[in-house]
Amino acid sequence: MSGQDLVFPKNFQLSRRRALSGSGLALSAAAVALLGGRDALAAASAATPAQLEADARILNSALGAELEAVAAYQTGAQSGLLTSGVQKVALQFQGHHREHASALAEAIEKLGGKPVGPKASYSFPVDKLKSEADVLRFAAGLERGAVSAYLGAVPLFADRALAQVAASILGDEAMHWAVLRQVLGETPVPSAFMS
Repeated sequence: MSGQDLVFPKNFQLSRRRALSGSGLALSAAAVALLGGRDALAAASAATPAQLEADARILNSALGAELEAVAAYQTGAQSGLLTSGVQKVALQFQGHHREHASALAEAIEKLGGKPVGPKASYSFPVDKLKSEADVLRFAAGLERGAVSAYLGAVPLFADRALAQVAASILGDEAMHWAVLRQVLGETPVPSAFMS
């Protein structure tokens, strides 16, 4: 499948809000706890201050990865290699990563931590990005890495509300990965389990 053959469905513009609204009351409760501040988080989870500090460190690691993803999608968008339809979806995915980063930064602050900022520069393999497919494979690799990172992080949270929010982000990253694989002509979901 060449870059010229890549077509996304017209109804692909599913908003993040609509996607999360189907998650039910449990996610709403997690979001309320997340936005309620450190005391609400501690009360909701009975986590100790040391555990909340550890949660903030995990969130900061995730925030760093989300900021890297924002920069990576910007690199792809500015490469001149993406067709307009693919670029539109890449920018949509970048917007999702911005939303993730914003939510993570807010949660870190609520926990009393200091959110990391973006790096001055990232070492992306831009010299190896020669076609739209190369850019999509690069993005798919980052999304796959994000899925693995969140999968490993979710059980580490002392605060289960944070674990639930991280799991929601994991789901979004998995959808990105599947869409990118599909566009590349690969099996979108290669196995029944993620590792």
